[in-house]
Amino acid sequence: MPDTIYTDRVLAALYDSLNPPGADTDFYCALAREPSRILDIGCGTGLLAVRLALQGHAVTGLDPAQAMLDIARRREGADPVSWILGDITALPPDSCFDLVLMTGHVFQVFLDSVEIEAVLSVVKTHLAPGGRLVFESRNPLARAWENWVPGRSHRTVEHPDLGTVETWHEVTDVGEGQVAFRTHTLLTVNGRIETSDSRLAFRSQAEIDALMRRAGFTEMVWQGDWDGAPYCDESPEIIVIAS
Repeated sequence: MPDTIYTDRVLAALYDSLNPPGADTDFYCALAREPSRILDIGCGTGLLAVRLALQGHAVTGLDPAQAMLDIARRREGADPVSWILGDITALPPDSCFDLVLMTGHVFQVFLDSVEIEAVLSVVKTHLAPGGRLVFESRNPLARAWENWVPGRSHRTVEHPDLGTVETWHEVTDVGEGQVAFRTHTLLTVNGRIETSDSRLAFRSQAEIDALMRRAGFTEMVWQGDWDGAPYCDESPEIIVIAS
């Protein structure tokens, strides 16, 4: 099941304010230069899916969280996008895509290697000849979770409906290849604090490569940041362009 930050309607409404478009959005929007059939797995509030549709692509947005899809469907320009509630198995069996995306570190939500390998295998069956799968995963060598503490992660944003909102994280467990953390959200308008527990998988480039090959992908390009720099041990991200 998706984390509470995606299923709770109040927390889902905050997602765009806390995650505005940035270099990652521009990177994904630039991947397809010709009109393409694009699948956005874990499309969330639909920001990227709608931008791609406005560029002339035929876009399908897939997400298991109803609260997020409700926001996506209300977004200006959302009508041309095909929105699907569910996981990868909810796709029509004859679906075919030129480009499949998993953004927002969706790849890390899949904790079990068997599960993510199954997802990758299904994606492979839905790719058109020459099609690509592109996603990112935080580089475990960069140890991003060391900044997920209240003093370093505290943020304040202004929301048009909810007013001033404060958020911060605290790590609750660091295990073999996985990190658990809790997100706190303070709605200052009423003093209400919401919490959501999350757990993410941190896989090395070698582990991701092995998963990709077992799923049937043979060609991988590895980047380490949104500027196109090649992956290295110091890279903040592991960005995969696979076919």
